[in-house]
Amino acid sequence: MIYTVTLNPSIDYIVHVSSVQLGELNRMNKDIKLPGGKGINVSRVLNHIDQSSTALGFLGGFTGNFISDWLEKEGVHTQFVSIKGDTRINVKLKSDSETEINGQGPAITDVEANQLMKQMDLMTDEDIVVLSGNKPPSLPEDFYQNMIGKIVSRNADFVIDTTGPELKNALVHKPLLVKPNHHELAELFDATFESVEDIIPYGKKLIALGAQHALVSMAGDGALFFTGEKVYQATVPKGTVKNSVGAGDSMIAGFIGALVDTKDPLKAFQKSVATGSATAFSDDLATQAEINALLKEVIVTEIAL
Repeated sequence: MIYTVTLNPSIDYIVHVSSVQLGELNRMNKDIKLPGGKGINVSRVLNHIDQSSTALGFLGGFTGNFISDWLEKEGVHTQFVSIKGDTRINVKLKSDSETEINGQGPAITDVEANQLMKQMDLMTDEDIVVLSGNKPPSLPEDFYQNMIGKIVSRNADFVIDTTGPELKNALVHKPLLVKPNHHELAELFDATFESVEDIIPYGKKLIALGAQHALVSMAGDGALFFTGEKVYQATVPKGTVKNSVGAGDSMIAGFIGALVDTKDPLKAFQKSVATGSATAFSDDLATQAEINALLKEVIVTEIAL
């Protein structure tokens, strides 16, 4: 089973306004409300590509009900911990430029946190756990580390998609996949990148520090994939970017789904880039048809070192 963990889910309230005038009344052209949270996005895309998963995390209040009802309608299996607080709402304001206003998230009690932690004791060596996104401020700083400790003690694989110290601390536990973008990778190692060649030593460092595979997205410049001693680059399909939210999560879903199906990391890399691009070109998350239409445009080549 593939499990996804979203510690701080949200309703993503996407608002389109022709031109925003601060301090004035603004009328929206259209709005969309979607279930949000990086792990939830991964589960939704996995469902779109006919790969089953179970979404874990915390949900509460009327906002949490909106998310659980949506996922149930889509056929995504869930085992969320029910909390007293309300799941947050994130506002994505799309106008001349894109502005995001993200909620902090609800307070998680010790009892609620322990309920989720106990779910990690049920993992087996046939499971993959995808840990994605930030955590509510009320959770301890070492919450991810404790979860990872339980996961690896059960011999399950895990994917970590977060940034900073939480990502760096996870590497020693040999994650199946890490997926920083080039900005996050630069921040992680306090580096500056002027070219693709500048990125390669730091991607290789992720492998040296313990990651089994590393995927570094570079927006319009494609993506790099590090596995063993080899480095590969993929082109990105051409299209109009409508939605940057969820593209990285879609890449993870495409990679893990294809890896489970094919056991081939390079095919998984190709599917990952096609899936991320399909989401970027859509108002919501990628569908199987959209991914398949782009797959042939993703060319993977090995970089000679």
